[in-house]
Amino acid sequence: MLVSLPVAAERGFHVGSLHALALLFFGIAVFAAVGALSHQRDRAFSASLIYLSLGLLAAVVMAAIGISGLHPLENARLLEWVSEIAVVIALFATGLRLDRPLELRSWATVWRLLIVAMPLTIAAIALFGVEVMGLSLGAAIALGAILAPTDPVLAGDIGVGPPEEEDEREPNFSLTGEAGLNDGLAFPFVFLALFVASGEPSWGLDWLLSDVLYAIPVGLGVGALGGYLTAAAAVRLRDRDLLSEHFDGWMAIPTVLAVYGIAELLGGYGFLAAFAGGIGFRRYEREHDYNQRVHEGAEQVEKFGELSVILLLGSMVTVAGLQEPGWTGWLLVPLLLFAIRPLSVLVALIRSPIAGEERAFVAWFGVRGVGSIYYAAVIVQSELLGDETRMVVWTAIACVIASVLAHGTTATPLGRRWSS
Repeated sequence: MLVSLPVAAERGFHVGSLHALALLFFGIAVFAAVGALSHQRDRAFSASLIYLSLGLLAAVVMAAIGISGLHPLENARLLEWVSEIAVVIALFATGLRLDRPLELRSWATVWRLLIVAMPLTIAAIALFGVEVMGLSLGAAIALGAILAPTDPVLAGDIGVGPPEEEDEREPNFSLTGEAGLNDGLAFPFVFLALFVASGEPSWGLDWLLSDVLYAIPVGLGVGALGGYLTAAAAVRLRDRDLLSEHFDGWMAIPTVLAVYGIAELLGGYGFLAAFAGGIGFRRYEREHDYNQRVHEGAEQVEKFGELSVILLLGSMVTVAGLQEPGWTGWLLVPLLLFAIRPLSVLVALIRSPIAGEERAFVAWFGVRGVGSIYYAAVIVQSELLGDETRMVVWTAIACVIASVLAHGTTATPLGRRWSS
C-alpha cells in the first residue's frame, strides 16, 4: 500500500514542492505589504502598486518555469470569494469613517454621482461596447456595470480619514460616499445585463420590482439596523466587562458578516448592507476611541484582502489574456480613465456648489479595482455571455490594472497637495 507523504515527511533528500514555493512567495508578499503600509503617507505611490507588481512578477516567473497558474475564467469562484470578503470589509470600514449628518443636502454631491454619473458611465461604456467592440447589448451592459463602481478598497487612499479625523473635505467625502454605495448599486445593472443576455421575455417588471425597488431598500435597512443594534449590544456588554476592549478591533468582522448574510438571505444587496452597517454602527457609539479601534480592525482585514485580490489578479495575467480585448478593448482603457469617467462626473456636478478644482479631483479618481474584479467573476459564473465572456473579463482586468497604475501613482501626491 502506497502512502502519500507531505513534502516535509518524505524520506531522504528532496527538493521542495510548488506548495512550498507558493508559501515562500506569499510570505515575501505579506512582508512587502507590511513595509508598504508602514510608511504609506511618505510614499509617492499606493501600496496596491506593490501588490500588483509582485503578482505580475509571479506570473512572469511561473511562465518562465512552465507552471500553469490560476485563470480568471476557470477559477472565477475563487476570485469571487476572495474579492467578496475584501469588498465587504472595506465597505463596512468606509461607512464607519463617515460622520456627516444623514441629510439629503449634506450628501447632495454623492447622490449626483450615483444618480447621474454612474448611469452615464455605464451607458457610455455599453455604447462603446456595442458600436466599437462589437459586443452584444447584454455583454456591453455587463462590461459597463463591471467598470462603473468606484472601488472602496483602493479609493481609501484619497477618501476621508479614520473616525477620529473630523475634517471631511467635500471631494474626499464625495468619493468615499460614492465608493461605499455604488458597489452595491452596480448589482441592478449586472442583473439587467444578464436579463438582456438571457433573452427572456417580459423580464422588465421582475427586474424593477425585485432587483431595484426591493433589494436596494432591504440591503440599506438591514445594514443600518444591524450595525446600530450590534454597536448597542457591544457597548452594553463592554460596560458590564463581558467584552474586553482589547478585542474591539474584532467587532467589525462579526458585525459586517452578520448584516451581509442577513441581507443576502432576505434577497437584498449585501454590499449596501455592509456599508450601511458601518454607518449604523458609527451612529450609535460616537466615542472616537472605540470607533477608531473597530475601524483599525476592519482596516487591517481590508488591507490583507486588498493584498490577496491584487496579488491574485496580477498572478493570473498572461500574454494570451492581454490579447483577448483586442485593440478596441484596449482603446476603452484610456477612454474610460480620461474621458468617460471625468465627463460623466462633470455632467453630474453641473450647477453644483463645489469648486472647479474639487470637481476635477472627484472626476479623476474613479478608481477601478476589487469591486470590478468581483463583478467580473459573477458574470463568468452566470455563463450567459458565451464566447463574449473572455473579451469582457479581460477588458475589465486591463482597466483595473491601468487604474491601479494611474491612480496609484497620483493618489498620494494629489492628496498631499489637496490637504495642504
